[in-house]
Amino acid sequence: MRIAIFGAGAIGGLLAAKLSRAGAEVTVIARGPHLAAMQARGIVLRSGGEQFSAHPLCVADAGEAGIQDYVVVTLKAHGLPGAAPQIARMMGPNSALVTGINGVPYWYFHGLDSEFRGRVVESVDPGGAVSRILPPSCAIGCVVYPAAEVIEPGVIEHTYGDRFVLGEPDGTRSPRIEALSSALIGAGFKAPVRPRIRDEIWVKLWGNMAFNPISALTGATLARMTEQPDLRALIRTVMVEGRGVAEALGVRFAIDVDRRIEGAAEVGAHKTSMLQDLERGRPMEIDALTGAVVELGALVGHEMPASRTVLALVRERARQAGCYD
Repeated sequence: MRIAIFGAGAIGGLLAAKLSRAGAEVTVIARGPHLAAMQARGIVLRSGGEQFSAHPLCVADAGEAGIQDYVVVTLKAHGLPGAAPQIARMMGPNSALVTGINGVPYWYFHGLDSEFRGRVVESVDPGGAVSRILPPSCAIGCVVYPAAEVIEPGVIEHTYGDRFVLGEPDGTRSPRIEALSSALIGAGFKAPVRPRIRDEIWVKLWGNMAFNPISALTGATLARMTEQPDLRALIRTVMVEGRGVAEALGVRFAIDVDRRIEGAAEVGAHKTSMLQDLERGRPMEIDALTGAVVELGALVGHEMPASRTVLALVRERARQAGCYD
C-alpha cells in the first residue's frame, strides 16, 4: 500500500511515523527545515512515553512521489486550493484523497442525497477550483482527533488522542475505505468507518466554529471562555445557530450543545489553533470553520446574526494582523 502524506506537520508526521513503522510504503511531502531534518534523521516521534524514529521517503515535490494508493492531506484548509495541482500529480484513476482537514470539506455536497447535491461550497472551493483539479469522487472524509506538535524540525510530540474517523461521502463501506481503516488500525490508531461522516464532521466543527474565532478575538483559552458567563453565552448562541444549519442539511447530533461546551471546558487552559495562528502571524482557518457555516446558513435560509457578527470581527482582526487575505 502506497500512502503519501501531504503537508507533514504535526498530524502528518504522526501518521507518517506510525504507518511507516507498521510497514506501509509512506512518502512525505514537506518543506523547509522540517523536511531537511526528516531527510537527515527520519521522523522522531515521542508518544505515550515512547520515542522512536521512522524513515519514510521525504521529498519537497509531489512529482517525486509518483502515483499513490492514498494521498492523506493534513494541510490547514486555506492551503488546499493552492496545493491542489501538486496533490493531483500523485493521483491516478484509482487513488483516494483522504481529507484530514478541519472545517467544512470542499466535497461536502458530493454523494449527498439532497437538493444541494453537487453544489460547490465557495468558502472552501472558490469557483469550484479545487473540485476541477481533485474530483470529489476521489475523496474520503476523515475527522482528526489526535493532538500533536512539531517541537523542533523533524521531531513530533504526540500529546493525546488516537482516533481518525473515516467515511465515504456517499455513506458506502467501500473496499478502499476498509483497506485504509485496516492500515490505520495496524499502525496503532482507532479508525472507525462511519456511514454518516458529515455527522462526525459537525461534532468537531460545531465547537470550532464558535470557540476558534472568539478565542482569536479575545485571546481567551477554552477554560476562560467556558468560565466567563458572557463569553459562554455567546459561544452557545453561535453553536445553536450552527446546529440549525446542520439539521436543515440532514445532520443528526448525538449530543446537545451544553454537553459539547462542557467537553471543551474539560480540555482546560488550551489555546485554540486559530488563536495560536494569530499569535504566530500565520494564516487563519476562518473560512473553513466559520465562513463556510455562514455560507451554508444562507443556502438553507437560516438566520445567523451572532455568527455573522463574529465572522466579520474575526476577519477584520486577522486582516489587521496580516493573517487573512
